[in-house]
Amino acid sequence: MSDAIELTIEPGFLSRLVFKMRAVSLGDEDIPRDARDNAGNGGHHITLAEEIGTEGTRGELVEEIDGMDPEHQQELVALMWIGRGDFEADDWHEALAMAGERADTPTARYFLSHPLCADEIVSGLEALGHDHILRDGTY
Repeated sequence: MSDAIELTIEPGFLSRLVFKMRAVSLGDEDIPRDARDNAGNGGHHITLAEEIGTEGTRGELVEEIDGMDPEHQQELVALMWIGRGDFEADDWHEALAMAGERADTPTARYFLSHPLCADEIVSGLEALGHDHILRDGTY
């Protein structure tokens, strides 16, 4: 990519949102966060509920996504589309425009109908060179 894409979603919020999307998409918050957690010698595994520190409920996720500014919702959708290969990173502005044009369904409902949305958003961040926000919380 020749020009760096500047995202406007607050990085810490985006990081927490992706984590909650993963928790909700897994359904059962009492499953291990990572299979390695159970591989120890009978040690306690870390569950999503423990790691999040809250219930991480579907309702909270819907409220957070639908409470976002429309422009931020469109960025999130465009990130998912780039991450799943519908667009290339160089097509960011086209993906963003299309996300605005197709915003006829509540955004949270759209994401919840795509169980891999969190991973696809992360892949979109990687494609745009912003995957570091999931580690350090800054762009």
